[in-house]
Amino acid sequence: MTVAIAVSAAACGSASSSASSSGESAPGTSDASDASESTGDLLARIQEKGTITIAMEGNWQPWTYEDEKGNLVGFEVEVSTAVAEKLGVTPEYVTGEWDGLLAGIQAGRYDLMANGVGYTEERAQAFYYSDFYAFNRTALVVRGDNDEITCLEDLDGKTTCNSANSTYQLLAESYGATVKDIETLDGTIEELLAGRVDATLNAEVSINDYMKEQPDADIKIVDYDPDVEKVGMIMPYGEDSASLQSAINTALSELADEGKLAEISEKYFGMDITSEN
Repeated sequence: MTVAIAVSAAACGSASSSASSSGESAPGTSDASDASESTGDLLARIQEKGTITIAMEGNWQPWTYEDEKGNLVGFEVEVSTAVAEKLGVTPEYVTGEWDGLLAGIQAGRYDLMANGVGYTEERAQAFYYSDFYAFNRTALVVRGDNDEITCLEDLDGKTTCNSANSTYQLLAESYGATVKDIETLDGTIEELLAGRVDATLNAEVSINDYMKEQPDADIKIVDYDPDVEKVGMIMPYGEDSASLQSAINTALSELADEGKLAEISEKYFGMDITSEN
């Protein structure tokens, strides 16, 4: 399938066994065939134009990033492409910074955001979520010579860095840290190694991938959030999105049953994170 990629200069500023088992979809799910009769139905508009606009950062390896040839690749790219195929449309990707992507979804500029979007009750009031298709542990990372921070409770009074309004920022602040806004994983590690921040939080699989790619980086994982983050795709909030939500949930369930989600996860993470168990 051909994947169309569009980079937005305006964007600025984070199952059978996996998808269908979450049971925490946003309110308003209804039968897609009924919803498609509405002129405001998002799925009907997507299928009529033949494309779905999917927002992601494009700089968060191995979730979504550019390879050495400049092609957009990653776990989220392959999962969302497979979902688009199930919907019978072509994905068009827009990349930008986390806050701008969220704002774009709220404003209806993008149809879908696939970027390791962790579930929070606050976000569920602003967006429709798909069923969950990835389950992610959050790691606390410090410099190799840091012996002061050994657990999340030690963040009280310390400085961390993460994307603004990400679940990692919210988690750090809940433990008393001050959070510096840095948009990329590479940028957060640079701040950490330079001693400008005390720690950072990120997905365990992303940190493991970074340490594999950068074996000389003097960083270490010292703790994990005890709560597993549940990841879903988000779309604009409202009844117009109900049939799209239902269709995406069906696609994710089929991909899980076919073993495709697990296959993509193993490819990018070296492990299957598409099942909560």
